[in-house]
Amino acid sequence: MEEQEPVRVEPVERTASYPRTLVRALSALLIVAGVCYDLLTPQDFTAAPFLTAAPLVAAPFLSLGVTVWTGIVATAAMALVHLRFAFDAGAVTEVLTVATTAALAVGINRLVVRGNARLATAREVAEAAQWAVLPEPAARIGGLEIAARYEAAQEGAFIGGDLYAVQDTPHGVRLLVGDVRGKGMGAVAVVAVLIGAFREAAEQEASLEAVAQRLERALAREGVRRDIIEVFEDFTTAVLAEIPHGTPVVRLVNRGHPGPLLLYGDGEVRTLAAAEPALPLGTGELGAWPDRAQEEEFPGGAMLLFHTDGLSEARDRRGVFFDPARHLSGRVFPGPDELLAAVLDDVLRHTGGGAADDMALLAVRRP
Repeated sequence: MEEQEPVRVEPVERTASYPRTLVRALSALLIVAGVCYDLLTPQDFTAAPFLTAAPLVAAPFLSLGVTVWTGIVATAAMALVHLRFAFDAGAVTEVLTVATTAALAVGINRLVVRGNARLATAREVAEAAQWAVLPEPAARIGGLEIAARYEAAQEGAFIGGDLYAVQDTPHGVRLLVGDVRGKGMGAVAVVAVLIGAFREAAEQEASLEAVAQRLERALAREGVRRDIIEVFEDFTTAVLAEIPHGTPVVRLVNRGHPGPLLLYGDGEVRTLAAAEPALPLGTGELGAWPDRAQEEEFPGGAMLLFHTDGLSEARDRRGVFFDPARHLSGRVFPGPDELLAAVLDDVLRHTGGGAADDMALLAVRRP
């Protein structure tokens, strides 16, 4: 078996600095508005609501230093505006109110920072575990050119359960692309079970239908072993493929997954939709139907693009879904790496750089 390297995750470009700049400007604007309000109104009116709000706005979004300075400036502003009049008990009360609110804002800032750190650590652990069980396939397997990408979702989203695997076997090159329902470490655990079962079954089973059944049994067995943990009660959409050596065809078993795209050498694109609908993996208790592999042509110079629903369900700001077949129609790519690079660029432009779900892409070219 050819050596495989750890998958390289390419995160979507972030634009998190804009909200922080807006919040920083809003905190300063509240202080300026409070001072102006107090200077332009009679003594009985107070700027305390503006000045107490400034540090509270800064606390959840800005750094500790900025929050502290916002509180100091707001408190000082409250004291200065009262110098126009007698610094009586009412003025002292308002200054103390702003100072107390500033101190509370500092506490809120610390709590938010610690909570964000815990969430970031949990995501990093999940990502590391996923990368460990999701190796990137070699560039050539069984005479085919292969490329894969895992595109992480936007910042703050939980890591998903997208997966892919490629293996050269005595029966041909076999592939698996799937999407586990759920997020986080539970989804990564299901990914590990499925990829392990696939690698074993792909070598041993004579038919693609039998491989699908082995995956079904692996999920059921693991659910029982883990005392029916909730995540193993969920389902996994998947498409399995088999490309026989020396034969220009591809066999597919689709379990509720988006159909792969067949890109011909002349730019024509065809979606290989499932001939017969089938339930996802992990739903065997709902009923048993025999899997039937469908056979499609896969001529020389053509490419197959497998993907998860993170691609086909990516939306623009108007809510319009990304249509990979339409975007790729009429275009010719020299290889699978160039195809995946173009797809990712198209998705980034379509969504404005903010993909809401992870997506796994796997491209295969027959020379």
